[in-house]
Amino acid sequence: MQNLLFSFLNVLKSIHRLWCKIRGIKQEDVHSERVVSGKAWDDFCDQLKTAGAALMYPGAPDDPFQQAEGVRYLTRLTRAALEAFVEYNDPAFPVFRRMVHETVKMGADNPDNHYFNAQISGDFEYRILGKRNTIHYLGFFTQNGNYGTTGKMTPCGKLEHTDLEINSDGSFEIILSKSKKGKNWLKIETRTGLVIVRQTFLNRSIETPAELFIENMDGRKSPDPLTPGLIDSGLKTASFFVAGAPVLFARWAKGFQKHTNQLPLFDPETSNEAGGDASIFYYHSHWKLNLDEALVIDVKPPDCDSWNFQLNNYWMESLDYRYFHVCINKAGARYNDDGSVTVIVAHQQPGHPNWIETAGHVEGTMCWRWYRLGPGELPVTPLCRLVKIQDLLSKVIF
Repeated sequence: MQNLLFSFLNVLKSIHRLWCKIRGIKQEDVHSERVVSGKAWDDFCDQLKTAGAALMYPGAPDDPFQQAEGVRYLTRLTRAALEAFVEYNDPAFPVFRRMVHETVKMGADNPDNHYFNAQISGDFEYRILGKRNTIHYLGFFTQNGNYGTTGKMTPCGKLEHTDLEINSDGSFEIILSKSKKGKNWLKIETRTGLVIVRQTFLNRSIETPAELFIENMDGRKSPDPLTPGLIDSGLKTASFFVAGAPVLFARWAKGFQKHTNQLPLFDPETSNEAGGDASIFYYHSHWKLNLDEALVIDVKPPDCDSWNFQLNNYWMESLDYRYFHVCINKAGARYNDDGSVTVIVAHQQPGHPNWIETAGHVEGTMCWRWYRLGPGELPVTPLCRLVKIQDLLSKVIF
């Protein structure tokens, strides 16, 4: 349904452009008229209002606490969208920004990740200058489309730190172009609109993220003056993003309720279209616990670069990892003698080292990831069981 909506909107845009061409009206004149008349702002506000539909989507919780989190979620997305598509929307002068971070969250954002995004275009070629530093994983990805225009993002180019040629001082250069150039090349295409940098911590307290800078290679030193077209188009994209992304993830959360408190493999094609990393296996689901219950997850990890598990609220925002222990990974987990790992989600500490806090929530979504499996390895489905917290406290299950 969401993709059909964006397809319909794109058809309307095409019809409108054709209508303007027939009547001899320049698109920039249309943008100017919309900005001067106030229509651009009015349409932004009207479209923004429709974002509230995600909070009423079938299956969504209707209690005051979770609805309040939902409203805050929409304000966070609005803030992020205006920065991404209005303030930093010029592909001729891209800027790396943390669009998703501690106070802007979406789509089961990974607490172990340090995300950077920059708006780019297939009309230009770019250079990324960086210093590797000590973060465990560093990956660069280009995406075609975005949530604000097409309703999805499909993979284009990919370059990981294992394939980077890095100088002795830790510095490197990456060229973004349609044809291969330079020692480190990241592919872009005509429809490419975004470059994403994923940096993954194993231990956030001791690792330092890479230092990165991106620039257009066409030689210009300063941006052109602001145009009505940039503002009008930016507001449209921002409002479609805020209205579209929450409905997409509300639909996912509704689907997850079919297997509450279980962790089945998530469809890789669906994940890739939403901007996921194709080298990661995702296990998304819904969780729900009474105050006297706990969710016990057992699995023997396959050989992989890393893994992690996290707890989210219903809106697929990671819970506040600044103050609560809501995620666990390969480096931080305590393992059983046979190499397996047991993770326990509970409202109170059950006396287990791999406890995941619910941070005042009684339900939400959750995600387990296997990163970059070793040769010949297959993904393993974590086994989940619901138990009484009293049994945990008395160590009946250990």
